[in-house]
Amino acid sequence: MTRPITVVTGGSRGIGAATCLRLAADGHDVVVGYLRDSRAAEAVVSGVREAGGRGLALRVDTSVEADVERIFEVAEEQLGPVTGLVNNAAVTGPLGRLADSDTATLRRVLDVNLLGVLLCARRAAQLMTPRGAGVIVNVSSGAATIGSPGEYVHYAATKAGVDALTLGLAKELGPDGIRVNAVAPGVTDTEMHAAMGDPERARRMGAAVPMGRPGRAEEIAAAISWLMSPDASYTTGTVLRVAGGR
Repeated sequence: MTRPITVVTGGSRGIGAATCLRLAADGHDVVVGYLRDSRAAEAVVSGVREAGGRGLALRVDTSVEADVERIFEVAEEQLGPVTGLVNNAAVTGPLGRLADSDTATLRRVLDVNLLGVLLCARRAAQLMTPRGAGVIVNVSSGAATIGSPGEYVHYAATKAGVDALTLGLAKELGPDGIRVNAVAPGVTDTEMHAAMGDPERARRMGAAVPMGRPGRAEEIAAAISWLMSPDASYTTGTVLRVAGGR
């Protein structure tokens, strides 16, 4: 059987990197989309190859239409028809109240977390619809339903948009044989917290979760991989919460 070919945005670290490795272990060839850290992306590609898959690292700013067009074009040229997309790339900006957030941060969060997801999903749909098959998994967040006051309500708002996109696009593309789902992680132990300016946040917040700890990137990746798999063949329009009970 032909291996699925899956594009993973934000694939060089955290949940994205874990997803690339899990998908490769589960039989996918993987395009590792990254923005800045080419060395980290190439390390993930090495892991994909060690797991038996073909891997390709491509730079992409998902908020830029030309970049999105290019990553899919190169993926199809070098690996073959893209069968899956994991819309994972996202940014938060510094932690803080909305009243204290600058406009440039708000604009960047909206551009990457919502416009970027829309651009990638649109391109995937354009390619998959004539083929009558495909899978899209969007990475949302538990923040979409709790609002994250005092931390990043702007980020939470974009993730609520991702949830709405997931539902609407699943209904739109279902007749074309394309499934669209989302995974909504809770607090997860990744580099994101240090980037927000609070390296201890995952440990501190995890203590208040019913399971008493933060999630691991590999646990989120397992949920994504299941939604990408034939085992989830009748699952679409679902936002799967992986948040330790919170």
